Amino acid sequence: MNAWTLSYDGFDPGSESLREALCTLGNGRFATRGATPDGLVRAPGTYAAGCYDRLTSPIAGRTVTNEDLVNLPDWLPLTFATPGCDFFRPERPGLLDYRQELDLRHGVLRRTLRRRDEAGRVTRVSQRRLVSMADPLLAALETTFTAENWSGPLRVRAALHGDVANRGVARYRDLRGDHLTGHATGTCDGLTWLTALTRSARITVALAARMDAPGRAEVTAERTVITSDLVLDLVQEEPETVAKVVALVTSRDHAIHDPCSAALRQARLAPGFDRLLARHAAAWEGLWQRARMDFTDPELARIVHLHIFHLLQTLSPHTADLDVGVPARGLHGEAYRGHVFWDELFVLPWLNLRFPEISVGPLRYRWRRLPEARAAARAEGFDGAMFPWQSGSDGREETQTLHLNPASGRWLPDTSHLQRHVGLAIAYNVWQHRLATGSSPPWCVEMLIDIARFFASLAVLDEASGRYEIRGVMGPDEYHTGYPGASSPGLDNNAYTNVMTVWLLTRALELRHLATGVAEHEAGRWEDISRRMRVDFHDGVISQFSGYADLAELDWERYRGVRRLDRALEAHGDDVNRYKAAKQADTLMLCYLFGPGELHAILDRLGYPAKPDLIPRTIHYYLERTSHGSTLSAVVHSQVLAGAGHEQFGKLFGEALMSDIRDVQGGTTQEGVHLGAMAGTLELLQRRYLGLELRGDGLWVDPTLPDRCGAVALNLQVRGVPYVIEARDGEVVVDGETATRGRSRIVTFEQGGMNMTGTGDLGRRIAYHRERLGLTRDQVAERAAVSPGYVEYLEESIGSPSTDAVARLAGALETTVDELLGGAVDRPPGRGPAAAAPVLEKLDEQECLRLIAPGGIGRVAFNGSHGPTVLPVNFKLHEGAILFRTAVGGPMDQDLRTGVQGVEIKVGFEVDRIDEAQRDGWSVLVQGPAHHVSPEEAAALTGSDVSPWAGGDRRLYVRIIPSQITGRRIHGL
Repeated sequence: MNAWTLSYDGFDPGSESLREALCTLGNGRFATRGATPDGLVRAPGTYAAGCYDRLTSPIAGRTVTNEDLVNLPDWLPLTFATPGCDFFRPERPGLLDYRQELDLRHGVLRRTLRRRDEAGRVTRVSQRRLVSMADPLLAALETTFTAENWSGPLRVRAALHGDVANRGVARYRDLRGDHLTGHATGTCDGLTWLTALTRSARITVALAARMDAPGRAEVTAERTVITSDLVLDLVQEEPETVAKVVALVTSRDHAIHDPCSAALRQARLAPGFDRLLARHAAAWEGLWQRARMDFTDPELARIVHLHIFHLLQTLSPHTADLDVGVPARGLHGEAYRGHVFWDELFVLPWLNLRFPEISVGPLRYRWRRLPEARAAARAEGFDGAMFPWQSGSDGREETQTLHLNPASGRWLPDTSHLQRHVGLAIAYNVWQHRLATGSSPPWCVEMLIDIARFFASLAVLDEASGRYEIRGVMGPDEYHTGYPGASSPGLDNNAYTNVMTVWLLTRALELRHLATGVAEHEAGRWEDISRRMRVDFHDGVISQFSGYADLAELDWERYRGVRRLDRALEAHGDDVNRYKAAKQADTLMLCYLFGPGELHAILDRLGYPAKPDLIPRTIHYYLERTSHGSTLSAVVHSQVLAGAGHEQFGKLFGEALMSDIRDVQGGTTQEGVHLGAMAGTLELLQRRYLGLELRGDGLWVDPTLPDRCGAVALNLQVRGVPYVIEARDGEVVVDGETATRGRSRIVTFEQGGMNMTGTGDLGRRIAYHRERLGLTRDQVAERAAVSPGYVEYLEESIGSPSTDAVARLAGALETTVDELLGGAVDRPPGRGPAAAAPVLEKLDEQECLRLIAPGGIGRVAFNGSHGPTVLPVNFKLHEGAILFRTAVGGPMDQDLRTGVQGVEIKVGFEVDRIDEAQRDGWSVLVQGPAHHVSPEEAAALTGSDVSPWAGGDRRLYVRIIPSQITGRRIHGL
């Protein structure tokens, strides 16, 4: 099996739609399904990112308006005919061989076939197709014909078809899909062109085609179709090639005069197919270098490559400059009408660690629709920004008001717009992007703050319980739209929504200093909500929503294997709202987004101390009551079960991996791939097998590699620093340093490199006292009446436990609260009690030298050959100079080599330290020339105890002679 190839042998009309979706080619700007260019059974589709249009249809006695991602004119058609025969169609007799092959590495769809006509003439056809990743307006189809046992004329017909509509989803066919109108066709300097206009958005779409072939084509232009006919004089076993090069331009594109003239110019200037392919393949090679996820298991590797391929065809470097979100089904089909839901929650975390410049694009898409979200919140009587469950062109709510149940044939009310949690997904992605890049643009902070305002205004204080409640919403489950028999839809206190709101408000409080207009009383209310939000429990588990415990149990044996229980029950006159049954993870989404320790910490903050078995019991409870009616369900449950070591993990993980390639949901993949599930499997592999996870203090590595994974290699980028991750035989190697199975290590944001588990001062003190007493985490947890996962979280993260939790931990560790919080630690000279507000103190030169005298880790900044460069180093203060080691031939060696030649290179060298518990810190900046140390001097420095930052054979010493030393100490952080 080739890990870079998806191949199909034989032509099967029944599976053609599935092949079309899986063999889609795209570049982030537009994509074309892998339809045959010559078939009778085909669902051609070309979709430009963000190209939406609205149509109104009469349905079930009502008039409904829906917005669709528009199916654009078809540029593929090309067929052939031997003398005296009809044009070739693969469905007709005479097809001898047929093979279709998707080259994932180079982004090329190949097709080979042999056809025998009625006269016994055999013709061999070989095709290559691409949608250029290098030239985002271009696509091309090359066809080579070889007459195996005959010679003579071969007719070739190519066309541009504008008479297309959105007909790719059967259950939408009662709705209008004729989005294109105003067609026109023509020729210009040997090129053919076709234009059309979308009915309501008035977007102009233009195609221009150039035929590179022997001879001149005869063109026939009609209103919606333009055809080019040419004749090839074939000689037996001598191939002849025709290349169709196409440009697609819309009026939404940048830097054009008009779409038609731009398309004609692009098609005219485009190189030939071979050069187009070379440029395209080089662009893909660059993407694969950054997106590398290699597995020695060929089947696993092929699926991983397929998922990355389709992800990058939907969100590419070309997408970053567009106003587009993350369509749930990619640019691969018409399911969900091309709308943007919450799938970015599963997509962006993977992109953040490889292509942060791409992942910021969908966040900007949301921000551009912030005014619409604010207006939606005001219209419902809320503050802040209420983002829609389904989004399209302008950010208004695109969720349909009616949906068809194919099992009963009935059109039913659709209330899924109540899934307000989409805003929580947007905020989570803002935070994840901040962790990956180290900063947030002001507009990202603005958006997160406004989402926090909305959810804070959703929360209503119940005077009787003293708890805040969020009422009338839907959770991610989607089956439960309301209470049985209720007159209005919506549920109260969905656990996922409420807990994520608490998480969001704590993040908003952390970022309020970066925003404007957050008043003290508003921040005070956020703080209050974040400590008094209601969460329900029953039977020792977290309740999905208030009243969930009162629902009936479903007869699961009767409905075994039924994935869409909502449709099946409605068809039988029943209602899924009556039962404890879920389509996909809801409460368990909390376990997907948070580790056990962090979830316990949130519950502890709310005054719900969690017993050690709460999360395992909750996982088991909901797993037994989930039908897995979406591809995301297998992804989320796989990750949750992997952490819990559950026996069903393998089955669900296999389903998650195969969800599209085997169409496990039964006919949904042909309507478009499931982008969230594809990206989710990639995130699952790196998070659960390699233990890679972004946290507030760095990138964590905690490998739990199963043997079946084999060796793994991938590349990451965190805060601008590239990392090479390799794993084999239970070990993970990060830039040459090893983390063994079950032993957490961290690449810290402050220092870079591999260090033992990083934490805040509280965590270090808990670990110190636990080790002093010779206790395990389990033993401390039992003494303090908390879960072991919570102890682990506090030791390995910068947590904020409640006062009660700190008191119990102090008792368990036989120390005092003051000692545990660092109150008994000696303060720096001249320090008094923490100030009420941060205060800067200027340090003199002697104090600066005293602080850095012990050596340690610092950062060197200089103007390198590729621009400003900052590198971490281990240093010593030696005879008044900063001394460190680096590699011969490395960046510092090359960029500072002029220092050896007598030209001084002035650099900056900075060291800082922060003490979270004492709420203070200091920073020292040394400026001065940097010099290579001569080999003679280096021999005398071998006893200086300077170790290289990255380990290995790094024998070059560099000395910085201070010319200026400044420093600051900050009090009252």
